[in-house]
Amino acid sequence: MGDVAVCALRVGLGATLFAHGAQKLFGWFGGGGLKGTAEGFHAMGYRPGGATALVAGASEAVGGAALVLGAGTPAGGAAVAGTMGVAAEMHAPNGFFNTEGGVEYPGLLGLAAVSLIAGGPGRLSVDHATGHVFDRPWMRAAAIASVAPAVAVVVARKRKALAAEDGSAAEDEG
Repeated sequence: MGDVAVCALRVGLGATLFAHGAQKLFGWFGGGGLKGTAEGFHAMGYRPGGATALVAGASEAVGGAALVLGAGTPAGGAAVAGTMGVAAEMHAPNGFFNTEGGVEYPGLLGLAAVSLIAGGPGRLSVDHATGHVFDRPWMRAAAIASVAPAVAVVVARKRKALAAEDGSAAEDEG
């Protein structure tokens, strides 16, 4: 029964993230597509907006597909967890609850992804069928260890870009 539960969590999480990525990349499911997402990321301070939108969309779509299949679970889970970590930072000013646009939803998705990395994809997965070639214990540890630094780099780049723009605006006014 445990493998069915892990599979259900993996497929549900992966499909959700795949859909979010498809919204960003292709405009599917009511999304803005790459152009609209790029404009949104730019407005939120991510530079360049287009590249950031492409990376976020690809991380969600490819990472989500990997989780659905249970193929390369550490890498797919890290892609999803990292993207949700950045999303949580974007939502943090709105507090915790999703009803207020807070961190609840991206935080929970990211935590579920890290849990799947740590616990593995279960026996009902491509990873299991292939002898865990892309799901070794060291890969799981490396994937989990990579999430926080990756999020920190993206957030630091955003803050640096915004600070530079604020400095340029202040010089223009002075």
